[in-house]
Amino acid sequence: MKKFLAMLGVIVVLLSFAFSEELTVYIYESLSWIEEGTIQKFEKMNDCDVKVVKLGDAGNVLTRLVLEKKNPRADVVIGLDQSLAAKAIEEDLLIPYKPKNIENVRDKALLFDSQYNVIPYDYGAIAIIYDPEKIQDELESFEDLTKYKNSLIIQDPRASSTGQAFLLWTIAVYENEWKDFWERLMPAILTVSPSWDDSFAKFEIGEAPMMVSYATDSAYSQYYYGSSKYKVFIPKEGAYVQIEGAGIVKGTDNLDLAQKFIEFMLTEDFQKEIPLKQWMFPVIDVELPEVYQYAVVPEKILTIPAQEISNNLERWLKEWEALLY
Repeated sequence: MKKFLAMLGVIVVLLSFAFSEELTVYIYESLSWIEEGTIQKFEKMNDCDVKVVKLGDAGNVLTRLVLEKKNPRADVVIGLDQSLAAKAIEEDLLIPYKPKNIENVRDKALLFDSQYNVIPYDYGAIAIIYDPEKIQDELESFEDLTKYKNSLIIQDPRASSTGQAFLLWTIAVYENEWKDFWERLMPAILTVSPSWDDSFAKFEIGEAPMMVSYATDSAYSQYYYGSSKYKVFIPKEGAYVQIEGAGIVKGTDNLDLAQKFIEFMLTEDFQKEIPLKQWMFPVIDVELPEVYQYAVVPEKILTIPAQEISNNLERWLKEWEALLY
């Protein structure tokens, strides 16, 4: 009898594993920190498994969703900023969902999608970071970037959300004359990297003294090096703020679990990890690490209306490609 009960217990455990829900989440590479404890909290809370699929940069994530549109394999996507979200919505890839805890988002200006297809989870200003030992002049404007030949690492706006945000930033500043600026900027560009991770690796080993990154990088420098190893530069023309969001993939077979995951992203368990792992600002009120006093806060914010981005982004990317290649 005892053997029978023991065997029955084993069978029950095995069946529970066999029939536990599995949620598939698409992310970009540098979001892999969510696998280091954060996801496990959600799994324990909901008695489920979460399969995380890493796909290069955010542009690669969107491309995969488009390719799988007729046969979606993901339940949740994380890492779509304003411009990528506009494309995802245009392609009808997402299911609108207003989380029950949406009031946790402290600044309603972060809710860039009024239909709740994409829910914000972090934000940060795009900036230029540089090595002050190699760039010793005072930087003030975008035009100053054009003075240093083969000195700047940027990200490819066709694949990288950071690169795309930088392109949009220059369009917000120069408007119809943005292509003229890029022609002046081209001699300063050392390389166009496929992702932020790749560009930062190049920057760290000294391939170039400047790169496109984020205003929180001065906090990063203090945290890892105990000093301002890297300086952050936001041109006097103003800053462009990137807001990253997550959404539920249209066609999911795990709608209830996907909704719970979106809500989980707006809890302290998820948000408290963002400052020191994502190096962005969380969207809910959580205590920021002390090093965030070193993060550069922009004085002037530039924006491009979401509809204008949606209407013109494809053309802008083609024009950028024609300029550089």
